Amino acid sequence: MVNNKLNKFRINKKSDYVLSLAIFALVIFGLIMVSSASVIKSYEATDGASNYYYLIRQFINVGIGIIFWLIFQAIDYRKWKKYAIWFFLISLFLTFLVFIPGIGQKIGGATRWIGFGSYAFQPSELLKLSFIIFLASYFDNIQENIENFFKGLLPFLFILGVIVFILMNQPDMGTAMIFVLISLGMFFIAGANLWQFLSLLPIGGIIFWVLIKSSPYRMARFMTFLNPSADSLGKSYHVNQSLIAIGSGGWWGQGFGNSHQKYNFLPEPMTDSVFAVAAEELGFLRSFLIIAAFALIAWRGFLIAKNAADNFGKYLASGIVLWIVFQAFINLAAMLGIIPLTGVPLPFVSYGGSSLIILLSASGILLNISKSAKN
Repeated sequence: MVNNKLNKFRINKKSDYVLSLAIFALVIFGLIMVSSASVIKSYEATDGASNYYYLIRQFINVGIGIIFWLIFQAIDYRKWKKYAIWFFLISLFLTFLVFIPGIGQKIGGATRWIGFGSYAFQPSELLKLSFIIFLASYFDNIQENIENFFKGLLPFLFILGVIVFILMNQPDMGTAMIFVLISLGMFFIAGANLWQFLSLLPIGGIIFWVLIKSSPYRMARFMTFLNPSADSLGKSYHVNQSLIAIGSGGWWGQGFGNSHQKYNFLPEPMTDSVFAVAAEELGFLRSFLIIAAFALIAWRGFLIAKNAADNFGKYLASGIVLWIVFQAFINLAAMLGIIPLTGVPLPFVSYGGSSLIILLSASGILLNISKSAKN
């Protein structure tokens, strides 16, 4: 029995180095772009004392993220299944804490953070990882009943509904969209019936439209998406400034550090809009390498999922890759005006500790899965 298992699976001493290179290429690129995009904001935050305030903080975030990346890469991914439910419940509780006065921190009209002095932690980022681990464990446990409505679909939809409800009250529709896309992707990969899966699409579309109609703010963003020129100095301001930045970059860009839009024209230049700054300074051809890096991560990640030693590893790897790919797509598409603005960071590139640290932790798990592969 043991010999058969050893013959079936091999343990690699090294993880997927191509995936590691792609991830850290984006991290390094992110540091370079944050150093440029955050100059004005750093100057304002320090009353003119420093242009590198946010860059220094991002260096610290990268250092912490690498520590977690190394730790999570060293932990056998199978151990996460044992604690999946507890990890998920703790993360869900932390996400709920943002609504508690004195604990939750309101920034830019949204209550999504838990404050720690001058630092803020966004628990929904941790919830993404814990939810993916939980879903991988859940789908593995109900593998034979995945197509059963009461044992497979209904509990899954109920848990997802609770998460979406919490996130929409922060409000954070962009993150809620990512949760829905990850969940549906994992559900399909786990073996959901095609008709069962397709039946969720119109339901999701109806719910999406109701959520937009129920909020004047979200409705305004949606109308802005349909007609960006209607209110160029109001609701359409962000997307128009993004398109100006990307368009003015042309093929080869204005040159590193020479963005004009980061001078308080483009909102959130080092977080949500970092790609727009990169496109303006480096041009379309060089900024396209960002998209190529995410495509490489998707290829290597799904290859890891395909060759995982067990279903739990397959679902877990798939969930992590779907998270990275969907979040990157939503950020880039919003900056290009393809979808309404959502306010989600570009993975590994945007400034922000919560997103970067948790993503590097998740990447560590993905790389650990890559150490176990089928012959």
